[in-house]
This record gives sequence, structure tokens and C-alpha cells, in this order.
Amino acid sequence: MRTFDKPAIDIGEQIALLKARGLQIQDEARARHFLEAVSFFRLTPYMRPFQVVDDPQHGFRTGAGFRSLTRLYDFDRRLRLLTMDAVERVEVAARAVISNHMGPSRGVHWYLNARVFKHKYDHQRLLNTVREKQERALRDYERECENIDRLSNDERKSHLKRQRAHESYSRHYPLTYRNPELMPGWAMVEELTLGDLSHLYAGLAHDADRKAIARRLNLVAPLMESWLHTLTTIRNICAHHARLWNRELGIRPKLPEKPRFAWPEHLKTGTHKRMYPVLSILNHLMRQTSPHTSWDKRLHELLADFPEVDLRAMGFPPHWQDDTFWQAPH
Repeated sequence: MRTFDKPAIDIGEQIALLKARGLQIQDEARARHFLEAVSFFRLTPYMRPFQVVDDPQHGFRTGAGFRSLTRLYDFDRRLRLLTMDAVERVEVAARAVISNHMGPSRGVHWYLNARVFKHKYDHQRLLNTVREKQERALRDYERECENIDRLSNDERKSHLKRQRAHESYSRHYPLTYRNPELMPGWAMVEELTLGDLSHLYAGLAHDADRKAIARRLNLVAPLMESWLHTLTTIRNICAHHARLWNRELGIRPKLPEKPRFAWPEHLKTGTHKRMYPVLSILNHLMRQTSPHTSWDKRLHELLADFPEVDLRAMGFPPHWQDDTFWQAPH
């Protein structure tokens, strides 16, 4: 272990450092503007493909230019937006399929029953999460009512309070109902994070429930459980605007060995640890949740807009676009 001794340097010095390392910067004003909006530190991972391997001075390869870095950064940003668009739709659909099965089969407040879940599932944590949501919503409502009470128009006060009471279901329910204490299952699933939802699905005690829910997305239960887990990590990466394009997956999804649905040939064998399987998963799920989706078309267009990006770093096989999986009619 050694003492950290790197100085903080201003943007002019950052540009000088990049040039000293061999990066070509044709338009310093444009580079300065970019570094004002995107920090040097955030840009660092996008420099590595253009640097000499194992060079302790982080020198750039001959011909590497600043525009190449910004192009790669822009590609990754647009890839995150496209990925997040699909994850959002899948997340909403996952809430729906869980609620649409569990409510009719297990009752309106099904999640209050600990026997619906496995012994190892932290049922009390789920109840605490929902209770805290309601309590926080009530506190917010009470503060808003205090502000409303400062108004002089009494008729206006009542109207505004009624409006605020319906602002969210997590405040409407405890203001309206006393028993049960917590909101119904269809509202509860909307209050959970994708991570919480993933744990909830994995924690369901009955195989019949997990299988029935997975079938609604044309999946088997082990795949749905694994894919929700993986997509939780992908969502977090996107939400924090972190590097995605050449990410090595920490949580690798299970892949179907003998799929009963369209699936890339490349993913039927071998080990896959990059983004290609995630994009394939999203493409499958988008087709289940939105049959007329153009998401795969937008992926094709994005990759065509950045032909210089090395798709091997994302796990794409050669001629990937020729696979029937990526050509399936909608």
C-alpha cells in the first residue's frame, strides 16, 4: 500500500496531459467544452481501448484522437438509454405478471401471508418496506397539509387537501382504510424496486406460482429468476450512468439450453460474460411484452451509426445480424 499523491488538475492541464500521452486533439476548445460537461475521470475507461497495452504511462496508440474517445462515450450513452428503455418495460411487465397471477390465485393481500414465501425469504423486510412507504407518504401529506393550512381561503384548503390525499396510493390507502394495515398486493408490487421484485419472485414458496408467472413471459421459472437478477444489476449500471458497452457481467444470466422460443445460435453453447446475452434477453422479453416493438431495429440502427465500435468487446459473434433471432417478424 502506498500514499495517494496524484494532484487535482484543471481542464487546461488535463488537455495538456492527454496531448503529452500522445492523444491527438485538433480542436482544443471543443475538448475543453466536453471536459467541462464530462469529467476526465468518467472519460478514463473510454480511453483504454486507444492506449498502449500495459504502458505504465498510459500512452495512446499512434493516430488515436480525442474524437474517438467522445464517439465511444456517446455510443455507450445511447446504448444505456436503449437498454434502460427495455429494462423499464420489462420491469413494469414483471410487476404486472406477478400481480395478475398472485392476486386472483392467492388473494388481494396475498403478500401478507408468510406461507406464500419460502422460509429463507425475509418476509418481515418486505412488510417493513411497504409500511415505511406508507408512513413516509403520510408524513409528506401531513407536511403539505400544514402548508395548506397557512392559506386564508378555507374552501380552497379542503379542495387542496383532497387533491393531495390522492397524490399517491401509498398515502391514499392509509388515509382511507384501517384494515388490513398495508395496501393490497397490486399496489405493493408498484412500490418495490426491481431488486426487491426479483427477490420476491425468487422467494415464492410454490413452484406452481413461479411457473405460472414465468409462462406469462414465455419463460421457465429458473430463467425468469436469473434474468430478473441480472437485469437488476444492469438497471443499476444504467441508472448510475456507468460504462456498459464492454462490461464484464458480475451477475451472469442463465441461458436456455434447449429453448422453446427463438434464441441466438451463438448463445446455445459456451460461456458468455458480456452484453450480448443481456441484449438478447431484452429482445426476447420486449417481444413478449410489446409484440410490435421496434426495439431490435433501434439496436441495429445504433450499431450501424457507430461502425468503429468493436462489437467483440460486447460479446457479439461475427455476422450476428444474420441469425434468425434478430430477424424474427413482429
